[in-house]
Amino acid sequence: MTIDANTVDEYIEKVPEDRKIPISKLRDTIKRNLPSGFEECIHYKMIGFVVPHSLYPEGYHCDPKLPLPFINLASQKNYIALYHSGLYANTTLLDWFVSEYPKHATTKLDMGKSCIRFKKTEDIPYDLIAQLCEKMTVREWITLYEKNTKR
Repeated sequence: MTIDANTVDEYIEKVPEDRKIPISKLRDTIKRNLPSGFEECIHYKMIGFVVPHSLYPEGYHCDPKLPLPFINLASQKNYIALYHSGLYANTTLLDWFVSEYPKHATTKLDMGKSCIRFKKTEDIPYDLIAQLCEKMTVREWITLYEKNTKR
């Protein structure tokens, strides 16, 4: 499910009615808990939280014209997806998240490499997502990103 939007508010307006509140609540959770420096935008046709070119002029190695992605939030066909690049790049953070998830949710964790899928919106562990957002600063993300991409 691709949503064409130029702004985050427009994106939220276009998601299915039953997902507007959970997407908005996830967005607010992320915004309130991310360390300063990340910037919200539309990124890859999703709500994105990125490292802007003003802080990391090199941009994303796959397309340097794009800012460095960190978290994306999307309404997919059968679920809401939260993509967290730090989970993919940092096994310690991933292990923490996987071990904490059952303490905060009644459903089994449905996750890919960096994608956390929420099929039942009533089971989204907002408090755990808040904690996850607090775990990595912009500088820590840039350092980890460079370590993993510049060999």
